[in-house]
Amino acid sequence: MTKSISLPDDVYTLLDSIRGKDESFSEVIRRLTGTKGRLMEILDIYPELSEVTEYEESVKGLRKMKKRGKKQRLN
Repeated sequence: MTKSISLPDDVYTLLDSIRGKDESFSEVIRRLTGTKGRLMEILDIYPELSEVTEYEESVKGLRKMKKRGKKQRLN
């Protein structure tokens, strides 16, 4: 079954700009809403978020939180 949706022009343009050569809009949406690779997709869409230092600090912070969570579960 297929459904039709309406998109504002700016959203259509955004999806079109990140769509692969042989990729449908449905495939783009499926890829962006999947669980793998979402951070990189977001950084590709919003390059202003990918300042190296900010990115590195964010990743370091997430890794520290993850490690703390594992330690707490072990105790």
